[in-house]
Amino acid sequence: MTEQNGPVLVTGANGHLGRRLLRRLVGERELVAVVRSERARAQIEALALTPAPRIAVLEYGDAAALGTAARGCSHAAHLVGILKEGSNSSYTAAHEDSAAALAEAADAAGLARVVLLSILGSRPASSNACLASKGRSETILRDARTPLLVLRVPMVLGEGDFASRALAGQAGAPFAALVRGGASLEQPIYAGDVVDAIVAGITREGLDAVALDLAGPESLSRRALLARAVAVVDGTMPKILPVPFFFNRAAAWLFERLLSDPPLTRAMLGVLDHDDSVDVRPACTRLGIELTTLDETLRRCIPRESSQ
Repeated sequence: MTEQNGPVLVTGANGHLGRRLLRRLVGERELVAVVRSERARAQIEALALTPAPRIAVLEYGDAAALGTAARGCSHAAHLVGILKEGSNSSYTAAHEDSAAALAEAADAAGLARVVLLSILGSRPASSNACLASKGRSETILRDARTPLLVLRVPMVLGEGDFASRALAGQAGAPFAALVRGGASLEQPIYAGDVVDAIVAGITREGLDAVALDLAGPESLSRRALLARAVAVVDGTMPKILPVPFFFNRAAAWLFERLLSDPPLTRAMLGVLDHDDSVDVRPACTRLGIELTTLDETLRRCIPRESSQ
């Protein structure tokens, strides 16, 4: 078994949360950033972290290469995942194959714990292909010898990320097309709070063989979330254009049939329109974290110019 405070392996390190995690841990722990391409390597190098993390470019399903990268590490944060399948990506490869490779690599390296970032609602028996695949990836890592902490989260809002840009765009538009008029329940969590949770999973005791549902402090409708975003930037509420769910589902089906890389799929739509209403107190207590308020999250993530 390696030292408990050894290097941390971060898969999907070039993603929004991965980069935040690297910036958070640099100087506290040695870091091994695992990415899939030279372009992703350049994204890590552009962070100009000191000391610089070791960067491993490999396929996430390559257990041997991942095992080499994990050698000497004490923990891993597994941040690999997709919401939408395309011509060059599949749920099986992104979730299950990467989980199987990491399970093998973690066991071989003797890691103290793997922290897996998953999605609220993930379970192997889910009728949603994305959530079912994520659920199977949890099972694969849970069946390994290496202790596992699963963190299931909903929509994540962070400065400059896709979800925040999309919400800002709606907040600044005269019209907003919302599925079912924005009736689905959202419980967005600040990206910094997710990073706090991952760090707790790396540093805190008593989190082996644990799965936690974590979300933001408020559950509210998508329409109400949009209104809150408009309010924090002193904007004007756009006129809501309700879009029937069946229309979006039919459009997604058509995209899947006609395009090799559809902009929307039925599985993706099911995840995005999922009702989230979670009691976050148990997870926050176990992790020892405090959540950022929704209004403060929106102030950080939705620029005021989005209302102009």
